[in-house]
Amino acid sequence: MKKAVYPGTFNPITNGHIDLVERASGLFDQIVVAIGTNRQKTVFLSVDRRVDLARQVLSHLDNVEVCAFDSLLTEFAKQKGASIILRGLRTVADFEYEFQLVGMNRALEPDIETVFLAPAEHLSYISSTLVREIISYGGDISKFVHPVVARAMMDEFGQP
Repeated sequence: MKKAVYPGTFNPITNGHIDLVERASGLFDQIVVAIGTNRQKTVFLSVDRRVDLARQVLSHLDNVEVCAFDSLLTEFAKQKGASIILRGLRTVADFEYEFQLVGMNRALEPDIETVFLAPAEHLSYISSTLVREIISYGGDISKFVHPVVARAMMDEFGQP
């Protein structure tokens, strides 16, 4: 069984993330969407809220599990029985950072491979950071996130 872990903060989960999981669900037997607590990032939504939203928007995929983690990614992948780390690439800048992570993860756990997928072209410019910025100014994020996520973000920002 090919099991992949797709880690991220998903703060919030975007249409680009959803697209990547949907396409990956046809490539792997099981995908674990691992919502992390990155100590270098300031998160807007609680980890429980991010897990709940991801479960809602990915519920149509039978081979996807969503859970939180707060450990080294390689340790979490081993715990889940995954031999693959799935990462999304949007830009060349993403690749530089991701390439460093591959080397570090390989040094920590040589038996775990990293696989990269790019989102569909029409979604490649979407990032959680930009979604948060747009909504913080009262902008419409409905083109970038699932309606459930848009509603949750509007509630968080006190928008009607």
